[in-house]
Amino acid sequence: MEKAKFIWMDGKLTPWDEANVHILTHTLHYGNGVFEGTRAYMTDDGLAIFRLRDHTKRLLNSAKITRIQPTYSIEELENAQLEILRVNDFKSNVYIRPLIYLGYGIMGLYHVNAPVKTAIAAWEWGSYLGDEGLENGIRVKISSFTRNPVSSTMGKAKAAANYLNSQLAKYEAMDAGYEEALLLDDEGFVAEGSGECFFIVRDGVLISPPNDTSLESITQNTVIMLAKDAGITVQRRRITRDEVYIADEAFFTGTAAEVTPIKDVDNYVIGDGKRGSITKQLQDAYFDVVYGRNKKYRDLLTFI
Repeated sequence: MEKAKFIWMDGKLTPWDEANVHILTHTLHYGNGVFEGTRAYMTDDGLAIFRLRDHTKRLLNSAKITRIQPTYSIEELENAQLEILRVNDFKSNVYIRPLIYLGYGIMGLYHVNAPVKTAIAAWEWGSYLGDEGLENGIRVKISSFTRNPVSSTMGKAKAAANYLNSQLAKYEAMDAGYEEALLLDDEGFVAEGSGECFFIVRDGVLISPPNDTSLESITQNTVIMLAKDAGITVQRRRITRDEVYIADEAFFTGTAAEVTPIKDVDNYVIGDGKRGSITKQLQDAYFDVVYGRNKKYRDLLTFI
C-alpha cells in the first residue's frame, strides 16, 4: 500500500504513521464497525470523487443498522473526504476508506457505552483485481462458504464483522489457484463475490441477482443505469450455479473491482474465455462516467 501524508481522525489531520488506536479498541475485539470504499478519479479537470453522497449515506445507514450513533453529519463527512484528498496532493486515482468504529473504553458485548470514533484514510490505488483482469478477465471459484444469510446478520450494513465470511472465501479461492470467489446464498442461488456484485449475460440480456443477500451496491446500480441507457434488457432475478456455467458473459462490479470480466468459473470457460462485447461496452461506459467524459452523469462527480 502506498502511504499518504495524512489520515483524518475525528477532525484532526494525523500523520500516516501516527494514526494508531489502543489495543483494547472495541471494534478490534467484537467486529462492530462500519466502513465505505469510495473512489476518486483523476479526470481531465482534476481529482473527483464518484458518488460521494451515495457512499456517505450508505456509511451512515450502516451505522444505524449496527446500532452505532455517528458523531458527524453527512455534510461533515463529505467535507472531511474532500479535505483528506486536498492535503495529500494525490497525482493519480485514489481509494478512500471512511470508517466509523468503537474505540477504547469498555469491554464486553454491550457496546453502546463505547466511544464512537471516525477516521478517513485515502491512498493511491490501481485496479483491485489488476489491469490484466480488467482487460482479459479473471478466474473465479464458487465458494464452499455460504454468504451470510439474512436470518443471522445485517447484510445491508457494510460492517467489518461481515467480511470474515468474504475473507475466508477469498482465501479459499486464491489458495485453489483462482483469483476471486463467488458465494451462493443459503438456498444455493448466487449471492455475490467476496467484495463485488455479479452479472451474467445470456442471449443479449443482462442479469444480476436481487440484493436479498448482498450489499446494495452503488457500482451495480450505476452499471444497470448505463445498460438501460444503451438499450440493453436488464433482469434482476435469481441465478443458479449451472446457469453461470452456460452464460455468454460474466463480470463483477464494485468500487474496488470497477467492471471486471470473468473468463471462467470452476474451470468452466465463460463464452469464449475472453471479455465479452457487452461487458466491454459497459466497462467503457462506466469509465466514461467516472472520468467525467459522460456529461449526462457529470453530477455524480464531486471535484475537489
